[in-house]
Amino acid sequence: KKTLTPKTAHTLSPSEVSKDEKKKKNNPQSKRKMATRLTETTDVTIGMRLDELISSIDTIPSTQLYMAVVVVSVIFSFLLLNSGGTSIEQEAPPSSSPPSTTPLKKITRQGPEPKWHILKILNYAAVSSFLVSVGCFASDASRHMNDSSSLFKFLFGWSFFLCYFFGFFGISFVDADEIMEGQNFESSERSTSSKSKAVHPPAESTPVCTVPSSFEKPTLSKTDLQSKSNEELSNMVLTGQIKDHQLEKLLDHHRAVDVRRLAFDSKLSSVGCGGALTDLPSGPSLDYSRVFGANCEIVVGYVPLPVGMVGPLTLNGQSVYIPMATTEGCLVASTNRGCKAITQGSGATSVILRDGITRAPCVRMNSAKEAAELKLWCEMPANFATLKHAFESTTGFGKLLSVEPTVAGKNVYLRLQCFAGDAMGMNMVSKGSLAVIDLLKSVFPTLVLVALSGNMCTDKKAAATNWIHGRGKSVVVEAIIPQHVVRTTLKTTVQAIVQTNIHKNLIGSAMAGAIGGFNAHAANNVTAVFLATGQDPAQNVESSNCITLLEETEDGDLWICCTMPSIEVGTVGGGTSLPAQSACLKAIGCKGGGVNPGDNAKQLAHVVAAATMAGELSLLAALAANTLVQAHMTHNRKPTTAKST
Repeated sequence: KKTLTPKTAHTLSPSEVSKDEKKKKNNPQSKRKMATRLTETTDVTIGMRLDELISSIDTIPSTQLYMAVVVVSVIFSFLLLNSGGTSIEQEAPPSSSPPSTTPLKKITRQGPEPKWHILKILNYAAVSSFLVSVGCFASDASRHMNDSSSLFKFLFGWSFFLCYFFGFFGISFVDADEIMEGQNFESSERSTSSKSKAVHPPAESTPVCTVPSSFEKPTLSKTDLQSKSNEELSNMVLTGQIKDHQLEKLLDHHRAVDVRRLAFDSKLSSVGCGGALTDLPSGPSLDYSRVFGANCEIVVGYVPLPVGMVGPLTLNGQSVYIPMATTEGCLVASTNRGCKAITQGSGATSVILRDGITRAPCVRMNSAKEAAELKLWCEMPANFATLKHAFESTTGFGKLLSVEPTVAGKNVYLRLQCFAGDAMGMNMVSKGSLAVIDLLKSVFPTLVLVALSGNMCTDKKAAATNWIHGRGKSVVVEAIIPQHVVRTTLKTTVQAIVQTNIHKNLIGSAMAGAIGGFNAHAANNVTAVFLATGQDPAQNVESSNCITLLEETEDGDLWICCTMPSIEVGTVGGGTSLPAQSACLKAIGCKGGGVNPGDNAKQLAHVVAAATMAGELSLLAALAANTLVQAHMTHNRKPTTAKST
């Protein structure tokens, strides 16, 4: 064999070896070779790949990277949310501060609407793409882990998906109609209403009795105003150039009423009640043919009552204007101030607790034992079903809800509670009660009807039974007034008005032995609305049952609530058919029968309760600030004029 020998033989010293190793370590080419050998001999982890990706991203200037992300985000958002669409007509949104122009006209937003359906398509596309990418990666994970370029693509895509899921995912699953409705005002509380009613901001100029500025004389020249048309003057009222309560000081009194009617007709039109004042007379007139056989006998004339309009009052998410017929000065102005404060705050929220008019016939038996047997018989469910059938055979709308017998010796008082739809229901429940008595006579031959009304109804009298069990509509209404509104609009403090309510309405009424009279003056507002809307004014007695409660919230604001268990109202029958009263119901938005029986009568009950709360709020504020006498001396006393000689 031929032996090969090296040409040279040289042994490196230890110092030379260390120098050679350092050179190899600092050489970039050596580093890459070492990394390649490392990847070939060891398993690569995600952390190692992430470190490698971060190192590569670090080479990109941060400003360029940031600008690229911003530009891509802006372009994506613009194309997604502003590409085409149709313009919609939208109500002007409410403002916490009085606008410089009338807020009653509709504004049209010209421009594209977001294509919400694109989001739904993108959602499905994003989810599908994300799942496909995960599947592709899992099918060949080892190859993608060892390929920096491929791993970067997957991580970049997954990051994009996460950003999309957090930012946009789920929007399309909200109903598109609800999104569009959210850009408009809340519709009416009644789901059956086909009209969307605007929510108006608080009144720009409110005649507040206890604010000295309301006593000031107008600064506008009467001469300049005389040459303007009524329509021009009405627009000046709507835009705040003229305060509506100062019209009589600037114009002839009759013309002032005409101008104010035009202004309010514009306001009412924006809440779906346009033309409501057409049938409300502003001059001496009455159609006596409507009165005969329905409202009054031996007619010799009529007593005109002035009708004031308060509002807007935000009630259950919609603006309402409330007509009030009264001869008491300062009542309408004071209630208007309460409406303004409520609207500046949370608005009023009202709920119907129960709905049923009552009639309690008094029947007499031969003995107390028979009276007790009658009571027990009526309380059996099967027998109540028989009574209910007899009652409802007399009416198309009435529904018998309950029978509550009360025994007093040989007497039995059957308190029948009936749902009466949109009618107040006294005639309906009386007619049905007679049918119930006829049925009971067939079961108890000794039964004698003493009186169709045995005073346990109780109608037009103060009674604890109405206060406890309710009659008509039982309503609770509440609102929160911010403390700054209490200071600026009501001119008092939260603590002062709360203490006034405790010592006056609660302790004072308790000491007087009041039944349902734990309020400041609920009867004032109830009667004024009753007279304007054709209700039975005598039923003000039980309808004014009210307890007014005030508390300071944890945030220092004022919470006010009125609970009224026996508001007796209707929107059909009785005085509601007269033109003027019908016009006032139309102004509220509850004329005649509702789409569902009872809807309009319930709305009227809400309005009565809310007007009462507004009146309570303003009067308690005046008492707390000790400005009540000043207000009444100013608004209830006409200046005396010297007699001509």
